[in-house]
Amino acid sequence: MRLPSIRRSQGRQGPSGSRVHPARRRRRRRTPAAALLAAALTVAGLAAAGPVALPASATPATPATPATPAAPAAPVAPVGAAATAGDVTGFTRSGSTFTVKASGGAKARVVVARADIFRLWLSPDGSFTDDPAGTDLAPTTDFGPVATSWSDAGAYYRITTGSLSIRVNKKPLRFSVFRADDTTPVWQETRPTSWTGGRTTQYLARGADEQFYGTGLRLGEWALRGKAVPIAVDNKWRENDNASPAPFYMSTNGYGVMRNTWAPGSYGFHAPTTLTHDEKRFDAWYFTGDSLKSVLDAYTDVSGKPFMAPMWGFELGNADCFNASNPDYQGDHGRLRHQNTPDVVGYAADARAADMPSGWFLPNDGYGCGYTAPLKSTVDALKAKGFQTGLWTSTGLGSIADEVGTAGSRGVKTDVAWIGGGYKSAFQGVQQAVDGIEQNSDARRYVWTVDGWAGTQRNAVVWTGDTYGTWDDMRWHVPAITGAGLSGLNYAAGDIDGIFGGSPKTYTRDLQWKAFTPAFMTMSGWGATGPSAGYHDKQPWRFAEPYLSINRKYLQLKMRLMPYLYTMSRVAHESGVPSTRAMVLEYPEDPVARGNLTSGQFMAGDSFLVAPVVSDTSVRDGIYLPAGTWTDYWTGRTYAGPGWLNGHRAPLDTLPLFVKGGAVVPMWPQMNHTGEKPVSTLTYDIHPRGASTFSLYEDDGLTRAYRSGAYARQRVDVTAPTAGPGTVTVSVGAPTGGYTGKPASRDYELTLHVASAPATVTLDGTPVPGLASKAAYDSAASGWYFDPADRSGVLSIKTGSKAGAFTVSATGTSVPAAAALPPSAPLDRSAWSLVHADSQETAAENGAAARAFDGNPATLWHTAWSSSEPAPLPHEIRIDLGARSTVDGLGYLPRQDGGVGGRIGGYEVYVADTTTDWGPPVASGTFADTAAAKTVALTPKSGRYLRLRALTEAGGRGPWTSAAEISLTGRPAP
Repeated sequence: MRLPSIRRSQGRQGPSGSRVHPARRRRRRRTPAAALLAAALTVAGLAAAGPVALPASATPATPATPATPAAPAAPVAPVGAAATAGDVTGFTRSGSTFTVKASGGAKARVVVARADIFRLWLSPDGSFTDDPAGTDLAPTTDFGPVATSWSDAGAYYRITTGSLSIRVNKKPLRFSVFRADDTTPVWQETRPTSWTGGRTTQYLARGADEQFYGTGLRLGEWALRGKAVPIAVDNKWRENDNASPAPFYMSTNGYGVMRNTWAPGSYGFHAPTTLTHDEKRFDAWYFTGDSLKSVLDAYTDVSGKPFMAPMWGFELGNADCFNASNPDYQGDHGRLRHQNTPDVVGYAADARAADMPSGWFLPNDGYGCGYTAPLKSTVDALKAKGFQTGLWTSTGLGSIADEVGTAGSRGVKTDVAWIGGGYKSAFQGVQQAVDGIEQNSDARRYVWTVDGWAGTQRNAVVWTGDTYGTWDDMRWHVPAITGAGLSGLNYAAGDIDGIFGGSPKTYTRDLQWKAFTPAFMTMSGWGATGPSAGYHDKQPWRFAEPYLSINRKYLQLKMRLMPYLYTMSRVAHESGVPSTRAMVLEYPEDPVARGNLTSGQFMAGDSFLVAPVVSDTSVRDGIYLPAGTWTDYWTGRTYAGPGWLNGHRAPLDTLPLFVKGGAVVPMWPQMNHTGEKPVSTLTYDIHPRGASTFSLYEDDGLTRAYRSGAYARQRVDVTAPTAGPGTVTVSVGAPTGGYTGKPASRDYELTLHVASAPATVTLDGTPVPGLASKAAYDSAASGWYFDPADRSGVLSIKTGSKAGAFTVSATGTSVPAAAALPPSAPLDRSAWSLVHADSQETAAENGAAARAFDGNPATLWHTAWSSSEPAPLPHEIRIDLGARSTVDGLGYLPRQDGGVGGRIGGYEVYVADTTTDWGPPVASGTFADTAAAKTVALTPKSGRYLRLRALTEAGGRGPWTSAAEISLTGRPAP
């Protein structure tokens, strides 16, 4: 639907037409019932879903600094002194349950569920009857008998399992956990757990280099050391909020913990680490392992594995209102082609006419939109075009039995107007949607929700809420969606280009990287209808060129990668390890991968490294390639890690995408939706390097028959040289298992990324004919062809139809040579501090020059302009780097808020060990008058201090200087 147009207040103008007091509001007409609902939500502190007052940070003022999003309200501390359990006065055992009595009347229980899993429950009043979460968060706790023992070690009691040694300190009662060797610490309480009338806090020692992850779908960076994280619902959906909080975190010490509670809380990953919830009880499940992956496996063994989505749920979804003529609808009643629900079929026809892959529609958006009866005819018409239908509810699920069982709808999107209370109420609402689908059909659950909690991974896609089509929102979405997987949330998403605003560029860039996540959706009818040429709404087929073709390119690529991404989500379903992976999951021993220097990139499964472009630029800096070889997907150029890739070419149509050496990637023929054509040929796209393997997973893609074993697997093993010439051998196993629709046989194509043509190719020892041209290869049923111009070399091999196992060998070929990467890296800015800025705006911005290196491109340093006479150029900023470094590169990001005043033109850069003797500049030059990020190669120099001098303003518009972000590359120096 088209909502009322955005109203902009012009406000007072700053330099270069900058808005000082912008205002953007978007409102719905409300019926009396809706008004009452909104009032109730307001009292409860909840935001109604849909158009809401736009935060200042969504449309940054210029040159005034955008308002910092308000942090979620912290739980209010009750009045009164904190109490603790006191000293241990008794210790008893019953099977695998150990009960501890304390002098203050409290009791604690340690319940060992498995050698690597236990529950710690502390009751201040000594009873264990208050269990509000029950089995909701921990549905599986019976893993059979477990061997345990205990002993009195004097100062503490020791409980041992095959994996752990749990210590119960006697005076006072404190707990700590060690590995089975009883010397390697896992976690240790620094002081007794304490409580007041309504809040309980645990205090843990923090290791010297211990890092923390988790807390659900947190809207920001995923490495949490040094951060305070709210485990609470606020429905603001801005950076550093928590769209779907989870009372779970895990540590690089090899453990994770889930608080068994519905109460809000907050976790401070400081020294000591403080873990608080708003209840007078402590109840937590602990999971240990030898890796972060094993911790996730144990956590999801207890809280539930990620659900297995239907295949169509991996395809692009489109949400909108197509029943705008409904009198109860709160939006624009006159929207063209959206008058009645059957109008959605016209949009489906448009998608197919544009050859644009897409898989499902939500043709209503609640809030009075509803749907035109009978629903079934629309569902059937969409299905005939290859689309499934879901429904968006803001009021509940009163008709879901008919909508699913009779009409054939297959998905549900919940809304905060219904489940916005969060916690148990939201959890139960999602469960109702799951039951409504699965109790009325043979289909799989497919539910989208906000306000998830621990355990939501087994039921729903979590998404980031009402966000904005800005570069800045895209920036923090990358770590947010990636970080959700560190809480076992395999399906995490954000609306492509947000729900408000947007542009063709931001849409295209956002769609590119989200195509490599399992679930994604576009939300039409909420953003502006025509913010720039060629942008009608947020369906990807309604853009002008070049955006139309770029959108198609990435949607088509996702469809070809469907068997790979589907298999990765099966891995998540079995192990809890998500498809979208933070670098630390794949490279836990790499110190760079453990922290937020890699939060702007991710692994899509085990083979693809994705480095999204989240600013208006055609060059991507700061891509970290871990140990191994990495091949540029588009050019075939191969790099040897570990190292940093800067200045990487990334025009609008190019997502920086790298394939890991040894990758085996199954691919479908090109199609616009699952089932459009049979998978008569399965391609294995292979980057041979050493020994590698892949296990393809397949099922019917729709029903729950896989739960009863109706699926198939196919193993592929590859052996190849680790470098240089040799033989590449690919052994494809026979598919094992079965499901409805499984082909009895199929053709195979192998595409091997190698550097030279082979001497011979054999299939099960029989020579395969080489073909002289690509045209001859395309028309042949079997044979091979080497194209040296295709991505630096591709050997294509057709096998013909195969029902069982086979082996292909290519002799006399070679794997690509790998170029070394420079060792310099982005310098960590967390310890930087401002030494001096000759001028800075404070009256209108309430800002400071330190905003030029705060990691937030939406904030900026701007020299004074609002009062008195502006200081003349040149201007300068001096920064203490916190430690001595050898600096070899500088990054300058001009203001990103739409303003142009203060862009640096002529510049000089200095590095020194003192702020009194800078020596000659390590770089000088002139920046172009554009908003794009700039990089400067510096003459490498060691020092602790940086000085950036702005000699001129790029556009000559005034005596100002501004900077959104200043960054450096280099390495630590003695």
